[in-house]
Amino acid sequence: MINLLFTVVFTEMALILILLFRTPLRKLVIMAIDQLKQGKGPLVAKTVATTLIVVFTSVLHNALQIRKRLLDAGAVNSADEVLMVERILEASLLGFSLFLALMIDRLHCYIKELLLVRNELKR
Repeated sequence: MINLLFTVVFTEMALILILLFRTPLRKLVIMAIDQLKQGKGPLVAKTVATTLIVVFTSVLHNALQIRKRLLDAGAVNSADEVLMVERILEASLLGFSLFLALMIDRLHCYIKELLLVRNELKR
């Protein structure tokens, strides 16, 4: 799951970079996001975001259980430490992925609004 999360995070980072700079790819990405926001796209996006939030809270809960087990035992178990680090990494990547998805959505809205204002000023 960690490899998939790294792929998602790096893809979202690339999309943000494409949206930030005026390149020919920017128009394609904006058109693609426009297409995704039509029809059943918003429902699917909300469903995926909700699923990621549920997985995020589950991973945090598991990390807290492992931490509680470590505190109760008194001694450090190397297997629990490895599990704890893996859960913290998963939670971090999930949270960062959700944040980047929110940034992509807001950037898209701001760019669309900016294009509309520029078109109205040209008239």
